Amino acid sequence: MMKKFIFSLTASVIAGTSAYAQSVTYNHDSAKKNQITVMETGSGALSPELYYWALHNNYKKSASSKNKLSFRTLAGINLYNQTDEAEAIDSALTQRARIEALNVADRQIDLAWLAEGDKLNNLLGKFKENIDRIVPSGGNVSDRQRWNELYQMYRCAVKATKDAYMPNAQRKREYLRIYEDIASQNDILVRLLVQFNNQMKTDELLATTGNYTKANKAVIIANATGKWKEAGFSTRGNNGSDGTDGSSGDGDESVNR
Repeated sequence: MMKKFIFSLTASVIAGTSAYAQSVTYNHDSAKKNQITVMETGSGALSPELYYWALHNNYKKSASSKNKLSFRTLAGINLYNQTDEAEAIDSALTQRARIEALNVADRQIDLAWLAEGDKLNNLLGKFKENIDRIVPSGGNVSDRQRWNELYQMYRCAVKATKDAYMPNAQRKREYLRIYEDIASQNDILVRLLVQFNNQMKTDELLATTGNYTKANKAVIIANATGKWKEAGFSTRGNNGSDGTDGSSGDGDESVNR
């Protein structure tokens, strides 16, 4: 029973709605139609005439000339005039896209490293070897640590240049700048190693000389005394060999040396 009641109620509502929809008719309003026509196309006249003359006289005078159709026409003409400019912009953007595609390809392949990589790696290896010679040459640990930090900085610079988004020409210039800087610092380090080495040898020589200072003085004195005695003996031998006393006619003595 309940289902039949719901079905009957639904049918009644649908029937009432259909009857109401059929009873609605279109009411034509010529005044509104004329106003919309004037606003859209500028044709026709505003009505009632007395109403617009009394309350909206300024609008009545300019309504037909300020219609939307004229603005749409002007907008279309302006858009048509922009066709050449739009095509020029499109061509420029297309050309720019081609150039940027070449730039992306140039930045993705590191051709500069293929040309300069071996040279940089060899120089970094020599620089590291010289750093490892600091302590054996007479330097201290702090000096080695400072130079090792400089070595790590150059390695970081090389890695940053390899990972950077830049063209190969600029990347090669950066590699060459790093190479020149490493070469300059390596020359300074080599001179420093020479100084350390000379200082260490000097210290060793001074230490050795200090241990035998007295012995060397005694030897020098003994050698000098022996040479003096030998000179005296040779002088006496020369005087007795010719049977004279070694005196000349003018009273001067001559000594063979």
